[in-house]
Amino acid sequence: MSEKLQTPVILEKTRNGLQQVRIIDDMLRNRQISLLGPVDEAAVNSLITQLLYLERSAPGEEITFFINSGGGEVGNGLALYDVMQSISSPIRTVCMGLAASMAAVLFAAGEHRQLYEHSRIMIHDPSISGNLVSKALELQSLSEDLMQTRRALAEILARHTGRPLEEIYEKTRVDTFFDAETAIEFGLADEVIGRTRGGKE
Repeated sequence: MSEKLQTPVILEKTRNGLQQVRIIDDMLRNRQISLLGPVDEAAVNSLITQLLYLERSAPGEEITFFINSGGGEVGNGLALYDVMQSISSPIRTVCMGLAASMAAVLFAAGEHRQLYEHSRIMIHDPSISGNLVSKALELQSLSEDLMQTRRALAEILARHTGRPLEEIYEKTRVDTFFDAETAIEFGLADEVIGRTRGGKE
């Protein structure tokens, strides 16, 4: 039986002796937040709360947003995107491993977008999730909503990459993967984070 994963903690010296501090709390003090897993309601609500707190505590100071995610719920992702765009603090996004689907949109929306050498970005059109409907009018309504969502996501990617909307549509028709260099060429990222030891820059 596998052990339940525990939140990593560090020891911090205080006037009352050593105290355990969760790493996530220590990161927050350093204006760092992370999406490590699906874009879902719980993750998005936590990230929105953290962003609003950091904006209130030091408006205009940079926030670093680490991402390693295969994507998830578009509605929740767009709520997080809107908050990212509405605050005065610039957000530096950093991709570690993968930023796919909705996570790729969030990554691309950063003020300064960095990724590690072997990271990948994947963009595609949204899809209908859940049970298929049987009524024609329900299907038509879902289809219309899906096309509106498709356009909204494409317009966001076009805005943050500088690419024409039609080119975004062409790329998102299928799952399109970018490595670090091609992500920069396409306008999804700005910079590869260099090695600090071992190998050559």
